[in-house]
Amino acid sequence: MQQAGRDENGQEQARSPMAEGTEKTAGSAPETQQRRRRAVGCLLGVLTLQITLFGLLAWFVHVHPILPIDIAITRSFQQNQAPWMRNTMLAISYPGNSLLLPALIVLTALFFWLKGFRLEAVLVAGLSTISLLLNILLKIQVSRPRPTANLVHIVQAAVGYSFPSGHVMAYIAYWGLLFAFGVILFEGRHWWRTALLTTSVAFVVLIGPSRVYLGDHWASDVLGAYLIGGVLLGLAVGFYLPLKERGVLETPEAHARMKEKKALRSFPTKRWF
Repeated sequence: MQQAGRDENGQEQARSPMAEGTEKTAGSAPETQQRRRRAVGCLLGVLTLQITLFGLLAWFVHVHPILPIDIAITRSFQQNQAPWMRNTMLAISYPGNSLLLPALIVLTALFFWLKGFRLEAVLVAGLSTISLLLNILLKIQVSRPRPTANLVHIVQAAVGYSFPSGHVMAYIAYWGLLFAFGVILFEGRHWWRTALLTTSVAFVVLIGPSRVYLGDHWASDVLGAYLIGGVLLGLAVGFYLPLKERGVLETPEAHARMKEKKALRSFPTKRWF
């Protein structure tokens, strides 16, 4: 009888840690769901505000294509005609003026695909393609003419409609997404991660002033592109994180690499939701 009692006590003690772990897991589930709902609600609120502001701005520049404030901003930007400033602004815009940016997009998508990160590869190619198509559609709908030489100095002439800036949208879709990947996929203080984040931020931040300085776009064109480009990037990251947590399109090689490499963040993780 005493031996049976000791066995029962031992079984209860063995089950106790497991029961506690189950209770903790069950208790954390509602908290996780609550955090997820708050994050999604906050994201949707910000994106809704951006879309509303973009729509109002698009309507306004369609009705009033030439704005005095745009002219004043461009002339203020163009006061500095130092060679270093001119060359810097030309260099920032160059990838978007040439085949360099499309080549970077293809090579980046191919790199991710060959490394087993299929979801990232699809997102790189898909977001840039959607951004391009949306920009073409918006330019046709708004039909705003570009700056002219009788109003501002045209350093680099461009063709087509002006609103929103295609360069800004393209840079947000590519460099902005690379910045997001640098934050989400990698961790730790590595020089290459710092270089990736710094380069991505620099291109996204400087492309707007570059387009205005070169006389290719009005400041309101750039603002509109930042707004709608930010919406596309926010939606892309918002869809990406849950899919990444579920391991969608993830190859066994990529999963093993994330487990082995300290610089790669392992998924699934509870840090994002």
